[in-house]
Amino acid sequence: MIDNRSSIDILKQKDFFKSILDVMRIGVVVSDSNGYVIYCNNTYAQFLNTDLDQIIGKYATDVVDNSRLHIVAQTGQTEINYPHKHKGVGYLVHRIPIKQQGKTIAVLGLILFDNATTAVKLSEKCAHLESKLKNFQEELGAIHRTIYDFDCIIGKSKAMKMAKNEALQASTNDLPVFITGESGTGKELFAQSIHQASARKTFPFVQVNCAAIPKDLLESELFGYVKGSFTGASRKGKPGKFELANMGTIFLDEIGDMPLEMQPKILRILEMKQVERIGSHTLTPSDFRVIAATNQDMESLMKSGLFRRDLYFRLNVVPIHIKPLRERIDDILLMAYSFIQKIIKGPAGKGIRILTDAEKALLNYKWPGNGRELLHAMERVLVSTKTQSIDISDLPEYFHYSETIPIRDKGARLNEYLHKAEQYAIKQALVEADNNKTLAADILGIHRTILYRKMKKLNIALS
Repeated sequence: MIDNRSSIDILKQKDFFKSILDVMRIGVVVSDSNGYVIYCNNTYAQFLNTDLDQIIGKYATDVVDNSRLHIVAQTGQTEINYPHKHKGVGYLVHRIPIKQQGKTIAVLGLILFDNATTAVKLSEKCAHLESKLKNFQEELGAIHRTIYDFDCIIGKSKAMKMAKNEALQASTNDLPVFITGESGTGKELFAQSIHQASARKTFPFVQVNCAAIPKDLLESELFGYVKGSFTGASRKGKPGKFELANMGTIFLDEIGDMPLEMQPKILRILEMKQVERIGSHTLTPSDFRVIAATNQDMESLMKSGLFRRDLYFRLNVVPIHIKPLRERIDDILLMAYSFIQKIIKGPAGKGIRILTDAEKALLNYKWPGNGRELLHAMERVLVSTKTQSIDISDLPEYFHYSETIPIRDKGARLNEYLHKAEQYAIKQALVEADNNKTLAADILGIHRTILYRKMKKLNIALS
């Protein structure tokens, strides 16, 4: 026998909970296991702009034509934050099956907005935030912007036309690009041009010189860190290069110098496209396109165990090789005149001519520093000459003598020959730079500290 007082208490509790649901500013509707509405609150009726007696007892789709209460009743699968439209307006709902002994006996539906106007306002707010995020990315792109495009790539040789066509094709997709070539051949120019011609051009172009960043700072530079993650860390934390490159392009220059212990982490982020800052356990998605470049022999690095093959294959999807200037004779004078006009703008620059003897000297020179060395040579010439013509006497003094690249001695090992070749290239760069080591490093396309280290190793002193 049921205690009357207990029954009265239960009824009071039901009335109590019903009174709460009726004043809630969230629409509440309940269907039975067959999809027929057995309860809804006043907010839900107001949301539909109808009376309660037009809802209770009706089949779910007779109340809202695209309702899914009956579907959840059949499947027993919960739907949380489910996007839904009513009369062209989007809103979110929860549909939660109520089960007893494993069987669905009812479905609770919650409308997360008190009326359609709120849904519209939230939708507009989300759109506004998305617009602000896009504007932020574009502003970031303006900070990390490119200065070169394909019009800046000068050359009519077959090799240059082929490389340029390959780069143009690469700009039409998001595949990883691997650019190889000697220092000074224009690898950065190609990387920027690919980005500038791609659909990502309004977003950041983030450049990382893997050889220039100290080994102990490389991880924090690439991946960023949260506040307090290590001594000296910024109180606000800092995003890494991969995070900054979201929607844009990250250019990993001198990738051959990437420390071996960092390479698995680079491989992981390339595959996952998610960044985990130092000191954090949260993964942040980053939609970046990667372009890598090197002047090193990657096959030798991989054979010696200094570079991972799996990372190389992950990067080397679209290979582009830029041949050295000495193998592109047809480009030398064309580039020289282009540099002249870049240095001296306007009619004065267009009026300058290179005389025959100077042309021959430029064409016969081996250009160990490639295009970068040619640019510096033209800068030096134009500083010293006062006429509208460039003669052989106006060229830097190292054009007036010929020191050939060393020939490999019979029986000499490759490393011995490479040391001699490095000595030759560094000495030539120092002569060209008037013993200015910073400028010589720039000509060679290496960091100043690397030049110092090589000079010490090869016993090269300033003359």
